[in-house]
Amino acid sequence: MTANPVAAILVHVSDVEAGLAWYQHGFPEAVRTRLDEFDFEFLQIGSVCLEIVPADAQVGAGPFGSVVYWAVDDFDAALAHMEKLGATLYRGPLAIQDGLAMCQVRDPWGNCIGLRGPRPAAIAG
Repeated sequence: MTANPVAAILVHVSDVEAGLAWYQHGFPEAVRTRLDEFDFEFLQIGSVCLEIVPADAQVGAGPFGSVVYWAVDDFDAALAHMEKLGATLYRGPLAIQDGLAMCQVRDPWGNCIGLRGPRPAAIAG
């Protein structure tokens, strides 16, 4: 794992704009950031991205709707490691900003764990 293992926290809401505004007020140190190439806005709090995203059929709003993403040095190796331990892929992998990939896996009890990091094998190949 990297020195700052939490990369992002996703909070699922029914109204993204209202959610961004509320969390920006809740965390005044948050810097609202826009990624034009992904048509995506989030709040940067130190080294953590607080991402306010739409609730959907897979992840609803409420106490079960937040997923902590762990920053990893090698996305593919981390995913393989989790799967070896019995985690199952739930969402993704997806290519995101800065050459990173992300996914969610479910632990043996059904909890979601987010992984986010570079894909060195994809970069080298």
